[in-house]
Amino acid sequence: MKRLITAAFLAAAASGASAEDVKLQLKWVTQAQFAGYYVAKDKGFYEEEGLNVTILPGGPDIAPTQVIAGGGADVVVEWMPAALAAREKGLPLVNIAQPFKSSGMMLTCLKETGIKEPKDFADKTLGVWFFGNEYPFLSWMSQLGFKTDGSPGGVTVLKQGFNVDPLLQKQAACISTMTYNEYWQVIDAGISPDDLVTFKYEDQGVATLEDGLYVLEDRLADPAFQETMVKFVRASMKGWKYAEENPDEAAMIVLENDQTGAQTEAHQKRMMGEVAKLTAGSNGALDPADYERTVATLLAGGSDPVISKAPEGAWTHMITDKALAN
Repeated sequence: MKRLITAAFLAAAASGASAEDVKLQLKWVTQAQFAGYYVAKDKGFYEEEGLNVTILPGGPDIAPTQVIAGGGADVVVEWMPAALAAREKGLPLVNIAQPFKSSGMMLTCLKETGIKEPKDFADKTLGVWFFGNEYPFLSWMSQLGFKTDGSPGGVTVLKQGFNVDPLLQKQAACISTMTYNEYWQVIDAGISPDDLVTFKYEDQGVATLEDGLYVLEDRLADPAFQETMVKFVRASMKGWKYAEENPDEAAMIVLENDQTGAQTEAHQKRMMGEVAKLTAGSNGALDPADYERTVATLLAGGSDPVISKAPEGAWTHMITDKALAN
């Protein structure tokens, strides 16, 4: 009879007896960008693994690297440029999983500015996010040969808030947008797609990895923590694949977890549809070729590269190998 006891029953029993606490720090506010984690929690995937996961929303004043450095989270969602830059500065972050296969980052420009291709950025003002999000942009400008100090022939960088106002108010010719979020805010503000020109970082050959899962290197030396992360990644990827297959339901789960009430059903459903395009093709394991492409882009920073040398030990398949095996 003992052999008839199911794995699910054992997991549930373990969860009820002594659930392992995990704190996940998101890169931004509660939205469909992070649907996989909210789905995993809502559907009980974490509970089945014996985990009690607390999802901590981010915001404009929250840097995941600082949160994990201060012990406020066990694992964080971060873009690889910011993670590698932090690692070079002494914070030993390690990528343990990569749910996002493709980049959603792009520059969205007003067609009336005359911009048709990247060379037309010269002498234009471009809106750029900071707090680690500027690294892919700076690498791209360096590869294009543009200085970013506003000097003649270069570009003027406008430190962009996390909104689209600089484009709407014509303070900048282009602004940073994500395929799943700010681009649609521009459209919703009344600007026709025909009046815009977009440059996806993927298409320009400078895309870097986004929304990976990172932990501190020293914690990976603990077998117990390793096993906890295996469970976490396994449940999280189950959540992501469920979200891909059920985007509208996933969007509604996100809305139920948005305590600010700032999100709308229409926007979250549209966002989930776009995010699903970025997670498609990933089983959670980091593709080394994608990693090498990101590193090459970051090293190509001219006199001021994002990182000065290729990192060592910045990622591992230790967790995903075990998570995907079960």
